[in-house]
Amino acid sequence: MKIVAVTACPTGIAHTYMAAARLEKVAKNFGHEIKVETQGAMGIENKLTESDIRQAQIAIFAVDIEVEGRERFNGVKVIQVPLQEALKSPENIFSKIQR
Repeated sequence: MKIVAVTACPTGIAHTYMAAARLEKVAKNFGHEIKVETQGAMGIENKLTESDIRQAQIAIFAVDIEVEGRERFNGVKVIQVPLQEALKSPENIFSKIQR
């Protein structure tokens, strides 16, 4: 499955990037293809393209703040979870997708 994700926290430093790394690792373990955009202190990094978003079957928002450019995801199924869930139990997020 092709998945896109956005990670973001209020300070946008460590947790944003740690969550992105966890999602990437667990997605690979589940056999999914994933691309993660981070919205942190440095602004948007690894920005998802229109093509990335349109090709995805689902988007994961692991965020504690509002996603910048959320309208880009109109028409895509979105699962939104607290950033901590991506850090502590990312497997649960992918289990929700499998259902």
